[in-house]
Amino acid sequence: MRTVLERLRQHARERPEDAAYRERTGDGWRAVGWRAYDEQVRRVAKALVALGVETQETVGLLGVNRPAWAVGCLGAQAARAVPVGIYQTCSAEQVAYIASHAEMRVIVVDSVDQWRKITAHRAELPRLVAVVAMPEIAADEVEGAAAGDRLFLSWRDFLARGDGADETEVEARFEAISRDDLGSLIYTSGTTGRPKAVMLSHGNLVETCRIGAVLHDLHPTDSLISYLPLAHIAEQMLSVHMPTYIGYSASYVDAPEDLLDALQALEPTVFFGVPRVWEKIHAGIAEKLRAAPSSRRRLASWVLKVGRARCDALDRGRPPSLGVRLQWALADRRVASKVRARLGLGRVRIAASGAAPLGRDVIDFFAGFGVRILEVYGLSECCGPGTWNRHDLCRAGTVGPPIPEVEVRLVGETAEAGGEAGGSGEGEVLLRGPNIFQGYCKDPEATAEALDADGWLHTGDLGRLDEAGCLTITGRKKDLLITSGGKNIAPSGIEAKLKQIELVGDALVLGDRRRFIAALLTLDEDALAGFAAQHGLDASDPATLARNPRVDEAVQRSVDQVNETLARVESVRAFRILPRRFSVDEGELTPTLKPKRRVIEEHWAREIEDLYRPR
Repeated sequence: MRTVLERLRQHARERPEDAAYRERTGDGWRAVGWRAYDEQVRRVAKALVALGVETQETVGLLGVNRPAWAVGCLGAQAARAVPVGIYQTCSAEQVAYIASHAEMRVIVVDSVDQWRKITAHRAELPRLVAVVAMPEIAADEVEGAAAGDRLFLSWRDFLARGDGADETEVEARFEAISRDDLGSLIYTSGTTGRPKAVMLSHGNLVETCRIGAVLHDLHPTDSLISYLPLAHIAEQMLSVHMPTYIGYSASYVDAPEDLLDALQALEPTVFFGVPRVWEKIHAGIAEKLRAAPSSRRRLASWVLKVGRARCDALDRGRPPSLGVRLQWALADRRVASKVRARLGLGRVRIAASGAAPLGRDVIDFFAGFGVRILEVYGLSECCGPGTWNRHDLCRAGTVGPPIPEVEVRLVGETAEAGGEAGGSGEGEVLLRGPNIFQGYCKDPEATAEALDADGWLHTGDLGRLDEAGCLTITGRKKDLLITSGGKNIAPSGIEAKLKQIELVGDALVLGDRRRFIAALLTLDEDALAGFAAQHGLDASDPATLARNPRVDEAVQRSVDQVNETLARVESVRAFRILPRRFSVDEGELTPTLKPKRRVIEEHWAREIEDLYRPR
């Protein structure tokens, strides 16, 4: 197969009225069938050709999760052009850089704010011929801001450009698509410096979809909620390319605060969440349990114990004992199934987490209620997944074994024999397979550094493999902290442990060229509110609470417990609780919520210096 678009046409022929996607309406959710979806994609392709977009030129998509994002993405591919997602949280300067670097011809936007980001730097975008407003927005707002501007097109006028065009050119382009053609350009979220442009071929996309379908036995009857940024490779694969290939439906949620309502209304069978999403749900349930009567808390504690015992057995590759199975049948019927149903997770059979480590306490908590979270590891450069836990081989706390047809090696001074499964050493994680990218656009030096002549992707991540071949990520090569005593410390593992502290929201470990390890911590809003209520404190001002001695003492006790699990040189000897969470708006987090270490250290330089001031 050359492209996932072939499957789109197949679904349109064979299952024309089955739901391809769902969109929110005033009184619920409306399903759109595969025939209509295919027609929408074809109209976008014709409109792009009519606007003069040539083969392998780029089309930008700047907005939240809406059906038009997916239609625009596939429409660009159908015109043999290249879709390029831009994070909706990007500044005007960042949008201008990506649009200029990709030499975008058309950009599709979802709001007047995004329109203004582009027009503020239009002089830097000489190849841009049109900015198109998505149909789901208040079009009059954008049209008002763009009145008389020849660059602006409403969705209606955009499609009209192609309605009278000859379909021969579009069909010729579709038939000419090669597996080696560029199928998607993914701009990394950029924890340091400018984002790089990851080139993924149609072959990369098709093979990743095929492997994913086999790995988790995905079928057209499955369903998913799309709510994470579609500019990110994970969400784009799960919400656009894989539904098109497999035939399952995606429902688009354009505001994260609406996620729980959508879960309850739609009850998807597949749910992917970054750690902060799982942590938020966990915190909400935990707070309700703390406020429950003691009898209900005891019942919940028993259910969690039985559920964890069940998953522990499965993780070891053996069926739970008869006693555990009988207890779980009762626990699930009385409590766990009701909790899952209330969360909208009653039908979920694939629950996944990625982008950052998920705390073991959160994994165990959901396992206790019958939701087995399968952690996944990957990068834009491998089209999303590289390793992934699965129900028949899951090791909680790892990111699982390699996905089918993908090889994993560890290289470095401490890696044993190239890092074969069962080796105890640590090394840089290398990946090779049909999902590995073509290179970085316009950056041959970075490409040569990441991709060797034998096809191995050098990820820059450090890891180790267990006897089952499951990978644990232990840090980043470039993030290693070297203390003034010459000790190499990987901060990510310590940060993951600190984030498991109930009150802690974010954690950034410090110590490079310093005498000892310290940390910047922020407080989780939900946990803080519960703590305040329990101790009779005023929760209306979180910044003031961050300085409260009771909060500091509670966090210190938990940090001491974390230190007991660490080597002496890794122990956190000092910390500072900051008055607010790390923020995307402040530039401290990437759009995928990864910390930008340099920015955070600059913003909180005074607090850091105070941590290391001699006492």
